[in-house]
Amino acid sequence: MEGHCGKLFFSRLQEDDDVAESIKKNADESGVKAGIFMLIGALKCAVLGCYKEGEYVTTRLNGPLEVASCMGNVAVDEKGETIVHAHIVVSNEKGEAYGGHLMKGCHVGPTAELVVVEAAGVHLRRRYDEKTKLKLLKLV
Repeated sequence: MEGHCGKLFFSRLQEDDDVAESIKKNADESGVKAGIFMLIGALKCAVLGCYKEGEYVTTRLNGPLEVASCMGNVAVDEKGETIVHAHIVVSNEKGEAYGGHLMKGCHVGPTAELVVVEAAGVHLRRRYDEKTKLKLLKLV
């Protein structure tokens, strides 16, 4: 599947914002139904997920934490709801890094900066897969 870059949306997340919820809200408010995003900043705490046997096992980390990397994509499910799929790597003051699936419960510290890149000419859809119990990407 091939498309091209559409609009770019820049935003700053505020202290205590939930990162996953904020990315979804920004995509919805911008009208992005397909795209990619990147985020950097600092967190008060992080919740990371690791997929195992049909569910996510979570780990909670308390901060302060730096977001070394956070990226993912935006698609819609069969009901038209925005689905954000993201992975994140955070580091503590010792430089120890932890990564995984971005879960709700990652709260912004002083700030985080988000860039959403719209994918124009592309339809990204996610459909529930019974075997994995995940909404998997279907390229249409």
